[in-house]
Amino acid sequence: MPFSSANLTALIQGNNFTLWQYRTADSRAAVTAAGYFAAVAGNLKAGDLMVLQAADAMALLPIRTGPALGTGVTLDGAVGPLNTIRSVAQRFGFGQAAAAVVRTVILAPFAASIVAGTSIPVSATVLGPIGQVVFSLRDGNGAIIPPVQVVAVVSGGASASFPTPALGTGYRIRVEDAADPSLGVISRSFNVGADLRLILAENDTKLLSEAGEVLKQ
Repeated sequence: MPFSSANLTALIQGNNFTLWQYRTADSRAAVTAAGYFAAVAGNLKAGDLMVLQAADAMALLPIRTGPALGTGVTLDGAVGPLNTIRSVAQRFGFGQAAAAVVRTVILAPFAASIVAGTSIPVSATVLGPIGQVVFSLRDGNGAIIPPVQVVAVVSGGASASFPTPALGTGYRIRVEDAADPSLGVISRSFNVGADLRLILAENDTKLLSEAGEVLKQ
């Protein structure tokens, strides 16, 4: 169909700008072809906008010189800009659902000095969806001293016990989420010392061994 001036309406006018509306049974491609609006070339100015309601699309088009129409934005039509918008909305919703997860591991305090030949009991409080934690004993250089213990979390807690390592200083205990090692906490350093097994006599004049023998000074 040819251009019909009866279908062209000025919706907004002012400040040397006009927003036009054009409704037609022609296709979008036919309307945007060169020379379609030749009959009203004097009314359409570069920089104006046109709301086009064609047979196969609804679009917002800028008017250029000629008066030619720019590519503009297709608001509804046979191609799929609305499908793209739906896809973005779905990915955004998934991101929101995955964000609200809180996980915390808290290592309980223990003695700063451990006696050789005993054991080192350790425990941790666990908050959030953590099924297992890993306890490890580390030397002064941060190296792991076997064995590493994987412990199931029960009622928000987990515990383990380590045999004492060699006499020394700078030892630490680390506990971490078994599924995510980046979530963990390490203790303050502690020492392992010898068991002197001495008892001070009641008269405060002699040191006795555990067997009751006098130790000379």
